[in-house]
Amino acid sequence: MTVIAETPKLSLQGKLRDPAAWIRTVDILVILLALSLPWSTSLVGIFGALIVIAMLPFFEVRAFVRTVQRPISWVPITLFLLALVGTLWSDAAWGARLYAVGPTAKLLVLPFLLYHFERSERGLWVFIAFLVSCTVMVVASWTVTFFPDLTLKAKDVASRGIFVKNYIDQSQEFALCAVALAYPVVMLLRAKKTVPALLLCVLALSFIANMAFVIVSRTALVTMPIMLAVFGVLHLRWRTTLMILCAAAAVGVVAWFVSPQLEATVNSFKRDYQLYMEHGTPTSMGERLEYYRKSLKFFAEAPIVGHGTGSTRGLFEAAATGPAGLAAAQVVSNPHNQTLNVAVQWGVTGIVVLYAMWLLHLLLFRGEGVANWIGLLVVVQNIFTSLFNSHVFDFHEGWMYVVGVGVAGGMVLKARAPEKAGTSNAC
Repeated sequence: MTVIAETPKLSLQGKLRDPAAWIRTVDILVILLALSLPWSTSLVGIFGALIVIAMLPFFEVRAFVRTVQRPISWVPITLFLLALVGTLWSDAAWGARLYAVGPTAKLLVLPFLLYHFERSERGLWVFIAFLVSCTVMVVASWTVTFFPDLTLKAKDVASRGIFVKNYIDQSQEFALCAVALAYPVVMLLRAKKTVPALLLCVLALSFIANMAFVIVSRTALVTMPIMLAVFGVLHLRWRTTLMILCAAAAVGVVAWFVSPQLEATVNSFKRDYQLYMEHGTPTSMGERLEYYRKSLKFFAEAPIVGHGTGSTRGLFEAAATGPAGLAAAQVVSNPHNQTLNVAVQWGVTGIVVLYAMWLLHLLLFRGEGVANWIGLLVVVQNIFTSLFNSHVFDFHEGWMYVVGVGVAGGMVLKARAPEKAGTSNAC
């Protein structure tokens, strides 16, 4: 009679001493963060802190130092440190200075995610969790479109089809998911796995349909074609890319005539510009043009190191002119452009650090594979949406960047490790 030995179960004390258990715990926390990202700001902040805390019991200091020594890690840290040091030459109140440091603090989590997912096997689970969460959000968006009273937003600020948060955040999520699915669809079709490819196509179209017929931000409208073009250039033959672009243009024309919501969103570009130029009305586009004009002036006044952390609002207060209802009288703490936001506070120094971070992260995701594709797409989206918003510093989009680059970057570094080891052994 053969006796099968049972694997001994670890006691609670044994689990607390088991590195694998702590890695699994961190994995779960990151997955929970990804699940909560489309829904909650408080939970994201809580899980972000817990992720770092859960790494500490079996933290390999030397390995983490090696991670931090990589430019992809220390350049984002440098942007945080610049914001911290920039408080020293700012004229703003100390409360405003320290408050302005806060949006850069999330970048400190990025090296921890790179370090962890260079060791974890569950990086893809994080992206699946985010996709599942956004899919549920699509259902919620359609639901509150037909039953507006079900929204969790206050009635005076609720937008059509928004269950929680706002239409800008929701559009960034849906655009990212829709374009990100293009890669696995193409890979599945090449492997002749038609059914799962069609299912993912339907899922991608559900995101696009929501943006076309419910609500979409103008930022997503501008940047989504760029993201699709990047995919075509990297992963398709030029003829296929041209065919897809033509088909997308045809779908866009049809959607234009079928969807009053999409037509109104596109027409708002021209309307907002005319109202601002002719009457100084503070429309969305008019306000941005006013913010950009004044921010360039502030930058010219202190081009090297800027006016200091948290100085933006005070500068706009001093430059406000005209009656309260005009765009020229608007006072803001954020010029709605990432480059100008950095330039006003930290000058050319800040711009160099910001663009170095983007460039390094773009270069990190060279190559094939789903991790490279997702990481590249996250960076590309952040760069181009930051033309119209400060999406590195904004809470939701900033966390999308940190999680996307951190998890995908760790996966890429893990995949490249055997190649480096093989090269070393060959030498």
